[in-house]
Amino acid sequence: MPFIWRVGGEVGVICPGTFLTIAQVNDAASPTSGGDPAPTGWAARRRAVLRDAVAVGAATGAYGLSFGALASTAGLSIWQAVALSVLMFTGASQFALVAVLGAGGGAVAAASTATLLGARNAFYGLRLTAILQIRGPTRLLAAHLVIDESSAMAALRTDSRSARLAFWATGASVFTLWNLATLAGALGAGAFGDPRLLDSTAPPQPPSSRCSLPAFATPPRRYRPPPPPRSRWR
Repeated sequence: MPFIWRVGGEVGVICPGTFLTIAQVNDAASPTSGGDPAPTGWAARRRAVLRDAVAVGAATGAYGLSFGALASTAGLSIWQAVALSVLMFTGASQFALVAVLGAGGGAVAAASTATLLGARNAFYGLRLTAILQIRGPTRLLAAHLVIDESSAMAALRTDSRSARLAFWATGASVFTLWNLATLAGALGAGAFGDPRLLDSTAPPQPPSSRCSLPAFATPPRRYRPPPPPRSRWR
């Protein structure tokens, strides 16, 4: 589960995955917090949840630019990178998969590493089952949106209605912006080529032999053996 702390009206969330998210929440979420009392109506809570969901989605989605570029550098096509974000949708596991592939690892090693990192989402699901109380086919969609950010946002809420809205809103926000950023990162990497070729710290290439040693630029002379010596007794 994510680690959560509160200082006044600010709540910090550290997830054990890739991302660090700071979410501003309504003071009414904690009856012991200081400051002026905030409106406790559903409309006010709903606005606060949606505001936080968009902020978390924008902050997390920015990492999708890096993933798209790294996936393209690792050899994946643009649409393979986008499909990976749509179908896999777990940031740390995606980064691990392209890192293994980029280092020359095989598909089995990359998939195994990604699976181990993504297994933590199953434990999130155990906690969220009691909070969300989702039944039927909707559970499949909810399972796809179980990530660090949506789990943390749902766990922060004190009432089940706000928790459900926080989960769905945060999951949809991160999913949309993450995939758009992945597409933009992959397109950018394809337009600029391999970023390693743009490394300004690489040592300069030595000049060619034709420029540095002009004497070797002329064709060599043909070797002619000397004539045999004449005999003195002839």
